[in-house]
Amino acid sequence: MDVVLIKPGSQQQVYGELNAFELTALEPPLWAALLAGHLRRQGFSVALLDAEAEGWSHERTAEQVKEIGPLLAVVSVSGSNPSASTMNMSGAGIMLQHLKRIAPGIKTLLHGLHPSALPERTLSEEAVDFVCQGEGFFTLSGLIEGLRAGAAESDAPGLWYRKNGRIRSNPRPPLLKDLDALPMAAWDLLPMHRYRAHNWHCFDDIRRRQPYGVLWTSLGCPYDCTFCCINALFGRPGIRYRSPQRVVDDIAFMVENYGIRNIKIMDELFALKESRVVDICDRIIARGYDLNMWAYARVNTVTPRMLDKMKRAGINWVAYGFESGSRRVLEGVNKRYNPDSVADVVRMTYDAGLYIGANFIFGLPDDDFDSMQDTLALALDINAEWANFNPTMAYPGSRLYQEALDHRWELPDDWYGYSQYAFDSLPLATRHLTAGQVLSFRDYAFRTYFENPRYLDKIKERFGMPTVRHIRGMSRHRIKRKHTQFEALAAKAA
Repeated sequence: MDVVLIKPGSQQQVYGELNAFELTALEPPLWAALLAGHLRRQGFSVALLDAEAEGWSHERTAEQVKEIGPLLAVVSVSGSNPSASTMNMSGAGIMLQHLKRIAPGIKTLLHGLHPSALPERTLSEEAVDFVCQGEGFFTLSGLIEGLRAGAAESDAPGLWYRKNGRIRSNPRPPLLKDLDALPMAAWDLLPMHRYRAHNWHCFDDIRRRQPYGVLWTSLGCPYDCTFCCINALFGRPGIRYRSPQRVVDDIAFMVENYGIRNIKIMDELFALKESRVVDICDRIIARGYDLNMWAYARVNTVTPRMLDKMKRAGINWVAYGFESGSRRVLEGVNKRYNPDSVADVVRMTYDAGLYIGANFIFGLPDDDFDSMQDTLALALDINAEWANFNPTMAYPGSRLYQEALDHRWELPDDWYGYSQYAFDSLPLATRHLTAGQVLSFRDYAFRTYFENPRYLDKIKERFGMPTVRHIRGMSRHRIKRKHTQFEALAAKAA
């Protein structure tokens, strides 16, 4: 076997006790599947292991890789949103340690958002032979060719490696221009029956979260919000598109081969260009599939025509990054939209029959107690069918991370601390609040929102009592935290 690609199992550590209640999604590893499909087309023999979906321990995963015995084992710690990589590094590192112990002859490589953001540190700290900086399409092909030839080193672009005890690197390759040149992701190498959608994605039928698939129509994002690290994989802001026909072909494959109805559109920003969104949606509509999809959008990119077409195509949910209720805080993180337009966009979205997944961040650099209250007030006013409340994390690869280093702001001691839900979660302190205060306010806001009678009445009207009971059960779970200062914050809120 030339190469084995691995998604490490970190769900338990990343989500803590929430994982036991299956409130979270279990998503197919898009980047690992893309790389597997690409390498297979190049003529390499490929295996793809999803330790997360299989429920394997780190030791079991390493044993599976040893049994296959590839030239190269690639651990993918990537995703299509900022919170998909760094917190998974701890699990990836542990698995690599086990693999080096039991199969030291297998060469190993780390790929993903986090390794691309911190390639030198990753290579120096982890039990790994190589680090890929960038997408990996050119890097992995070149490296495997070199390993096949018995070369100890490689001139593969984007590769970080050791030579004579020193860390060296090759220049990053150019980005792949023609995304249609990539074959379909290697879904056939994955246990597709194991994946499940987010609970809120299936509020219309909470028991029908499987089967589940993911779709990609573009790579990258043209925006440059300071808290976002998504472009670390690509080297700069920007967006590249697949052709609408290739997108619809992927949907057809998932529907016809796996019976998938629930689909997440993984694009960092799907609802950007109206003509393209309408073209894709018209092609989906023509197929007549019964789909339940969701996609990301921005307040300043949607139009009534776009939203109407999305709904007709089966995109039932649109996720907006509202982030903050404070204009001052938004301007401080380069979130370029007019907050005065929020009410109109919310109304436009509901008029199209779509549900809203609203995203908010507490603890951005200019946040104080009053501005976080403004953010919670905005969330309660919008009263979206779902809301994510996230404490601010300075993810490696973001401008905020570099700012934290420059000012020596406190960062988590280990990579699990970057998880939103872990016991060790440590968000960034603001200029006015401690990390513990930010985290406490986040948990307070979550309970306030999901226990709000106005919200529960809306859920009952839209989805029925089974979903209301599910939400009530969800909100009863209290996340255990190491870093909180809730008592003082609760007194101030009162």
